[in-house]
Amino acid sequence: MKNVVKLTLLASVAFAFSSCSKDDDTIKIEEHDKNTMMGIMHEMMDNMHAMQFTKDPDIDFAMMMRMHHEGAIKMSNQELSTGTDGTIRKTAENIVAAQQAEIEELTAFIESNEPSVVNEEFQMKTMEGMEKSSKNADLQIINGSTDEDFATLMIVHHQSAIESSQLLLQLGKSEQMKIMATKIIDDQQKEIADLQDWLLTNRNN
Repeated sequence: MKNVVKLTLLASVAFAFSSCSKDDDTIKIEEHDKNTMMGIMHEMMDNMHAMQFTKDPDIDFAMMMRMHHEGAIKMSNQELSTGTDGTIRKTAENIVAAQQAEIEELTAFIESNEPSVVNEEFQMKTMEGMEKSSKNADLQIINGSTDEDFATLMIVHHQSAIESSQLLLQLGKSEQMKIMATKIIDDQQKEIADLQDWLLTNRNN
């Protein structure tokens, strides 16, 4: 009887392994170091980590978000260069238009304002958020499809911007930056929902 049970268990394991192997054949994975979209994300994160904080939440938010937007625009331009899905290309076009306009506003704010307060909590929590976002990006499954990789990583990218904007609303003083932070939250939450819906419909199809 014990031998029968053992044979049954071995057969079950073999079947499960065989099934997993067949399923794995349908999942394409590309190494992160070889993925263009991931390379853009890593470059952006490196630039943000190298940023010199002023400890003024409003100015630091503006400098950081400008870098963040520049990364999103590079990713969007890559999508427009090699992506093929009409819905995702339209999202990329919208991101370029909206975030280029915001970069101009952020730059004007940085150039016309000097640090006026010291708040080390903003810097500390921002660094923690960047580390979290970097790890979250590295955990994503990417497959070399421009459309899918853009949608997957832009969700992570947007989540990071939303969290940074929420932090600014808590610790910032500038009404101008708070208005922008609120807009970023509203716009990017909607785009995340749209990208998630697209991935659920199109991934691995």
